[in-house]
Amino acid sequence: MLPKGNTTWQGVIEFPIGGRQQKPRQAGMTMVIDKGLGLTEFKDLLEVAAPYIDFIKLGFGTSVFYPADILREKIRLARSYSVDIFPGGTFFEVAVLQGRLGLYLQTARELGYTFIEISDGTIDMGRSVRMVAVRQARSAGFGVITEVGKKDPREALSEAHLLNQIAGDQEAGADYVIVEGRESGNGVVLYDSHGSVKEDLLERLLAGIKNPARIIWEAPQKQQQLALIMRLGPNVNLGNIQPWDVLALEALRVGLRGDTLKTAMQAAGVG
Repeated sequence: MLPKGNTTWQGVIEFPIGGRQQKPRQAGMTMVIDKGLGLTEFKDLLEVAAPYIDFIKLGFGTSVFYPADILREKIRLARSYSVDIFPGGTFFEVAVLQGRLGLYLQTARELGYTFIEISDGTIDMGRSVRMVAVRQARSAGFGVITEVGKKDPREALSEAHLLNQIAGDQEAGADYVIVEGRESGNGVVLYDSHGSVKEDLLERLLAGIKNPARIIWEAPQKQQQLALIMRLGPNVNLGNIQPWDVLALEALRVGLRGDTLKTAMQAAGVG
């Protein structure tokens, strides 16, 4: 089925891969990373692709560099297109490091952000501090997305640690848990130094996660998006998608790119 409001090709084609959920949805989320789009680019992105975007993350600490009126307008625009928006986890980590979490949440609320990302990808943060942060963010009216995994491969967490952290975050009330992939997708958690998915690790994580439908897999590279779609279907949650890749990813999800079309044809016994 084509997206709501799209009548151009209605009745002409059907998606080769069916079952893609449309917004509002609880699965099949696409999270875009914005590293500094201007207002014109941002509005263009939303006008074209808002039906396919669930979250926009203003990456790492970039929020601090926007003129206040532009930052507020970006947040307003996202919300007007029914897209949730939040500041990056590194910004949160700095607030925790400096003992200013309360003020950080208050300011984020005043600006109009709808979600908060809670992570410890760079800093060391005790379990109790993490849980307090989740509760504070919820009390302040935010949706909560947590993140597990370290950004530096030399500080990689064990599988048991990752699974325990995911379970704890879900029990604490996180709406979604991100598995770290960075913006590069190389050499971190699920990916080897070339960006390929560690399939054995993926299977072990899936086996140990109570609610995998609430996991967002950061997957900035096409090969990663393809591998996760092939394993988990068109409604897998994917994050750190570049703004210019949103429609390409959506085409991959529904079989309108050669990689997934071929698989759909094989499943249907065609070709």
